[in-house]
Amino acid sequence: MSRYTELHPANPQARLVRRVVDVLEDGGLIAYPTDSGYALACTPGNKEGMDRIRTIRQLDDKHNFTFVCADFAQAGPLAIVGNNAFRLIKRLTPGPWTFILKGTKEVPRMTLNPKKHTLGVRIPDHAITQALVAELGGPILSSTLIRPGATEPESSGWQIEDSLGHLIDVVVEGPVTSTEPTTVLDLTADVPEILRQGAGPADLL
Repeated sequence: MSRYTELHPANPQARLVRRVVDVLEDGGLIAYPTDSGYALACTPGNKEGMDRIRTIRQLDDKHNFTFVCADFAQAGPLAIVGNNAFRLIKRLTPGPWTFILKGTKEVPRMTLNPKKHTLGVRIPDHAITQALVAELGGPILSSTLIRPGATEPESSGWQIEDSLGHLIDVVVEGPVTSTEPTTVLDLTADVPEILRQGAGPADLL
């Protein structure tokens, strides 16, 4: 069974945040709340963690893993961002958006889409997520926790603990801002393309 850790939604307890990050740094897998449902996460370059996420979600190797960042400064070294994409990301973040971008040479190849060399970048508006990323000191590698056959992400920590706790090292209990997944925008071309409409409203584009 996993460790079940409840964090304060507005002021996450520093010692508990540190315990969760210790698990990430030791190669573990966590489930945590965001502004658009729950997500699974490990540290970048953690192949076993990525394989565990693929197993839980039944994903193939074409899935774009997402780097969850505290701000654009963390995202900058990871992705190739043109001027138009930069302005759009700055305008929409923090918030429930995932941006598909070309990865840079700084990114471990195992985390990129094998054919397109793309990755997801996300800057959430959520106190618990921001606390975890701040304590780690860098982005976490993440994937929305949508079960096979479902269309919406998980939204309850205790339900995840009850049904998936044996597959996850830590389940963080906390509120989600929305039960919709992120809106996914492909920014690899000049014109943004919505790959998935979710919590991020399209009228902001």
